[in-house]
Amino acid sequence: MEPQILNLSVALLCAGALAGFTAGMFGIGGGAVMVPALYHAFTLLGYHSETIMHMSIATSVAVIIVTALRSACDHHKKDAVDWNLVWPGPFFQTVPENWGFWVAAGSLSGAVWLSSLLSGAQLTLLFGIIMVGVAMQFIFGNPDWRLAKEIPGPPAAPLAGTGLGALCALMGIGFGSVGVTLMLLCGRKIHTAIGTAAAIGFFIGLPAAIGYIISGWSVSGRPPLSLGYVNLVGFVVMIVMTIICVPFGVKLAHKLDQKILRTIFGVCLLLVSLNMIRKIAL
Repeated sequence: MEPQILNLSVALLCAGALAGFTAGMFGIGGGAVMVPALYHAFTLLGYHSETIMHMSIATSVAVIIVTALRSACDHHKKDAVDWNLVWPGPFFQTVPENWGFWVAAGSLSGAVWLSSLLSGAQLTLLFGIIMVGVAMQFIFGNPDWRLAKEIPGPPAAPLAGTGLGALCALMGIGFGSVGVTLMLLCGRKIHTAIGTAAAIGFFIGLPAAIGYIISGWSVSGRPPLSLGYVNLVGFVVMIVMTIICVPFGVKLAHKLDQKILRTIFGVCLLLVSLNMIRKIAL
């Protein structure tokens, strides 16, 4: 067992480093890397097959709380976060257009309620197909394409924010994979889109982690040192490397021009989406 634990720790450290780098560079929260890494780690250690995917997703969103905050702070230093979109003002005055609020509401409902109602395989396949289209738009699309001149407010914000928040919580990913695309199509520059998506990722990670703790509290077959579906061992190991590596991703993102960054982001999304489809097909 000791060699397995050593291999597990090394794998998680490497995955955490890559997750932190991608969180800083693309604002994607690193969940696309963490979820499969945690899934294979829990499988290797022989934990209950019916709980390991929930554990992987839940632990991933818990890590995203920290990676999103760290990435947002670093992007903020470079004036690349639109805080008026994240949380525009006093709560009671801004709920209709408050993306942070609606994303958080969707994330909580996804973790507590929808995760037990929807087929994970069907949702993963649908999300993978959608992401292929999004990735191709990044790689081959015209950067001047626009759906709107500005990020939508009410009534679109509550519907889109809740839906995207729930989807991200169910997949264990941050807001960047979908949020960056939305903001680019609504006229935002790539660096601002990435920084803002990283900040909104916090409103996915925290509610989703709380939701998975609640929904998995009495489930059997979980690894030791787990709060609900959130495994504390995986959380600590992954978080150390993500905290260290986020600034490197942010630094590189601001050195590249928008065309190169769009292409890199699109290729990453394409690989993630194809991997999702592959897992369903096999």
